[in-house]
Amino acid sequence: MSVGDEQSATAWWKRGVIYQIYPRSFQDSRGDGVGDLFGIEARLDHIASLGVDAIWLSPIFPSPMADFGYDVADYCAIDPIFGDLNAFDRLLSAVHARGLKLILDFVPNHSSDQHPWFVASRSSRSDPKRDWYIWRDAAPDGGPPNNWISDFGGSAWQWDEATGQYYLHAFLKEQPDLNWRNPELRAAMMDVLRFWLDRGVDGFRIDVLWHIVKAEGLPDNPLNPDWTPAQTERDRLIQLYSTDQPEAHAIAADMRGLADSYGDRVLIGEIFLPNDRHARWYGTAERPEVHLPFNFQLIENAWDAARLASVIAEYEASLPISGWPNWVMGSHDAPRIAARIGEAQARVAAMLLLTLRGTPTLYQGDEIGIGKVDIPPERIRDPQHLRQPALDIGRDRSRTPMPWNSSANAGFTTGEPWLPINADWPVRNVARQATDPGSMLTLYRGLLALRRSTPALSIGSYAAGAAKRDVLAYERAYDGDRLLIALNLSAQPRELMLPSHTEVVDVLASTLDPRPLEGRLLGNEGLVLRLKETG
Repeated sequence: MSVGDEQSATAWWKRGVIYQIYPRSFQDSRGDGVGDLFGIEARLDHIASLGVDAIWLSPIFPSPMADFGYDVADYCAIDPIFGDLNAFDRLLSAVHARGLKLILDFVPNHSSDQHPWFVASRSSRSDPKRDWYIWRDAAPDGGPPNNWISDFGGSAWQWDEATGQYYLHAFLKEQPDLNWRNPELRAAMMDVLRFWLDRGVDGFRIDVLWHIVKAEGLPDNPLNPDWTPAQTERDRLIQLYSTDQPEAHAIAADMRGLADSYGDRVLIGEIFLPNDRHARWYGTAERPEVHLPFNFQLIENAWDAARLASVIAEYEASLPISGWPNWVMGSHDAPRIAARIGEAQARVAAMLLLTLRGTPTLYQGDEIGIGKVDIPPERIRDPQHLRQPALDIGRDRSRTPMPWNSSANAGFTTGEPWLPINADWPVRNVARQATDPGSMLTLYRGLLALRRSTPALSIGSYAAGAAKRDVLAYERAYDGDRLLIALNLSAQPRELMLPSHTEVVDVLASTLDPRPLEGRLLGNEGLVLRLKETG
């Protein structure tokens, strides 16, 4: 088998790149200030021109929008704010026509309190769907059944006066947790997956997968001895009994079996856990689970060469034999990478994301370097911020509308955008960067094209180099093609160290303008170098 044939034979989700769209903020086609499916369809050429392979859509299902789509009121329909099933089918066809894949966001831990299932469940203790959710009597003192804390702060239990019991909600009270120990609920949720797979979707990103089963008996979670007021209220406790239960792995394996029965599909699990527990979500050879347990460590760790070298090495070492790595640099929940480390280093981060071994996920707007966006207090929409404002953990700043051009409202809408657009949109927009050879967008397009054309980057081996004085270096290799990636994580020049008995054949990519190497890296410079052995 030739190199090209072997690369083509590798599963698309291994060799490819995923692009996340936050639909409310991508493109509005109707002038109501909120993005929609027709808007996404209208901008598909941008995504195709980037050189990515798949689109992941954040939730588009009917929802009261208490948590902006992560409170689902109907798992098998489209919220009218985004369109309808016909608009979805049209978008799916347009995505596939461009050779792209489409991944939906599946929210299995909880529904909306407006979902017909929960409406029935709370109508009576004897309703057939009562056990589809997690209900418990009050504690002897009349308070909540245990000490669990919602991820958004406050008790994870809500009293229901009509039926005289509490229901569990790991997030907002408008998001009651589903009971995955109930076989009827479990079957109904598997039917949801079948509904969309039958429609032709290429996979699912599974929201908070490690939350879906709770320990029998619902014991109190232990106190976190290291908690400080600078952390969220949730972190007062260690979520020992409310997350990552052994029984959840069988559910993930069943989901995988269903997805595999449809052919070349992918399951991506949202999972925040230490490496050893995180790796278990790949499953086993006999009972595989999700293809890609999302890896957020580039977001969670300090932007420091020695620290990142350690993070990468420890993650690689934790993977099971059949486990394929993946990397995430930005998302709808995390601060923008350019806001975290500045635009110059965000260029270096782009090179890191697209040259590490594994599947990268790119978040909309990062390809043009959107940075910090100030949201006036009166325009904040995120319930996470509104419930714990002193912590400054709001997600709105990462969900602002995409700036497309220099026309009114950056070409996003003819109405009032639901969130403010980045203040520098007249100069930071897709149209302007598309024609600028030095822009962030041009850099992303070049790196994605290089990754696609170079098997060493898409499916090759990884070997760590020494992290020395702010420089993160590693090698990628495939079928005799040997590459060195050298990233200067500082603004000061640093020495460029080549592996022993090698020399540079070619500079394949740089985060800065081309130049003679002269044995050093400039400040904020990243390089992809082709090497050859000298003896």
